[in-house]
Amino acid sequence: MVMRDKKCKEKGMLSTDLFVAMGLLAIALIPISFSFLNEQKLCRAYYQRALATQILDGEMEVLAAGEWRAFKEGEQDYPVSTAATKNLPAGKFFFSRTGKNLRMEWQPVKNDGRGKLIREAVGQ
Repeated sequence: MVMRDKKCKEKGMLSTDLFVAMGLLAIALIPISFSFLNEQKLCRAYYQRALATQILDGEMEVLAAGEWRAFKEGEQDYPVSTAATKNLPAGKFFFSRTGKNLRMEWQPVKNDGRGKLIREAVGQ
């Protein structure tokens, strides 16, 4: 009978140890999971900014090479027909021309801290 009581106490202590270990593990993993979510958002923002920059640079290069002559002076929407734009958040590309001074920008619809991107060049 004495042997049985010791086994019950040991089983109770084992389950208590298990609950304490699981609690400590959960307390350690919750901040790490939030950190991963934060880094995922940051990586997405960096990717989208790099993508918008690459599209702007490519379009500005074409415009500066002589395509700017097809546009009237002033600011206007600029249609971009690149498949990569589906990976960008909602936004618009604008092109403005003053003489040979060219300016192109991408502005997101939702202002979530990314801001707009601007490229300027002089046409040839």
